[in-house]
Amino acid sequence: MARRATVYQVAERAGVSIATVSYTFRQPQRVRPETRELVLQAARALGYVPSGNARGLAKGRSQVLGLYAFDMFLPCDLSAPEVGLDDLVAQELDRLGDVRRFPLYVDEIQRGFELEARRLGRSVMLGSGTSRDSLGSIDLAGSVDGLAIFPGGAARDLLEHVGRGVPVVIFSSPPMHDPLHHITVANESAVRELVDHLVEQHGHRSLAFLGELAAPDIGARFTGFQGALAAHGLPVPEEPFDSTVLTEDSLRTLRAAIASGDVPDALVCATDQLALTVVDLLARHGLRVPEDVAVTGFDGIIAGRLSDPTLTTVRQPFVSMGRLAVRILTDTARGLAHPTSYVLPTRLVIGRSCGCS
Repeated sequence: MARRATVYQVAERAGVSIATVSYTFRQPQRVRPETRELVLQAARALGYVPSGNARGLAKGRSQVLGLYAFDMFLPCDLSAPEVGLDDLVAQELDRLGDVRRFPLYVDEIQRGFELEARRLGRSVMLGSGTSRDSLGSIDLAGSVDGLAIFPGGAARDLLEHVGRGVPVVIFSSPPMHDPLHHITVANESAVRELVDHLVEQHGHRSLAFLGELAAPDIGARFTGFQGALAAHGLPVPEEPFDSTVLTEDSLRTLRAAIASGDVPDALVCATDQLALTVVDLLARHGLRVPEDVAVTGFDGIIAGRLSDPTLTTVRQPFVSMGRLAVRILTDTARGLAHPTSYVLPTRLVIGRSCGCS
């Protein structure tokens, strides 16, 4: 690969100082038009591109925002074997319309993040890694003015470490007493409304919650589930019916209940992705949704709207979450104050999976 042209080479070719080259790209109004044209001609001839990092050092800002995701991929995507390009293209075309894999909620938040960054004239740098890999987020934080993070299982001390260097926004994270910014939704009240619908509109008395409680937003949803059952005078479980993750060996408790013929009347799933997997599992065992079992989700991803039956769920304002994160990061970098926590509203979306027509 050819070496990148430098500011020194441009200055030598144009017969000007390196300061003049720098001003040409950073503050062109300070350079006479004929001199500016000489510099631009030299830059085009050499293929010179100004360094964003260098401009950032000069300004104290990079004009770039980072978006980092820990462990936010589907297991089936991460475990897929490497294939050649022809097979890869054929597989993708065969899966045309498979919205189970894309877009997920992280993709919708990313869209909002990029839209707002574009509106404000900012670039976006993406990064991803596992919760055990701390270097990726630290490296990305060193190249941007602010960083938004899908935390996954990332350690709290890691996030606070990154936050000491640049403004940090964490998605799907409840308010905490720390210097970071948090964006989440009203998880508890949303699930309460969902359970109220199942009990009051459909008369269900046997309800079960499915989902892993490691993520704080899922934990809040389970707390809302417990509170709703208590308000209706129904038995309140101390833990989810099935604390599952989406792997090939998941939903063991539900599988056992299907085998014994003791499936609850309504299954309240922590996410849409889990709810769609549950619908598939029930169908494989001859159980119909919603005739035999009601199933609900949470997130409002496109796949739930296109499934059969359509999914009753709670819709999160994903694009708004992404846009808000950009506003927090840009304002904070400029020294403007922002609340450390935002709890956004949700909306109950009624599909056919609960029994509504």
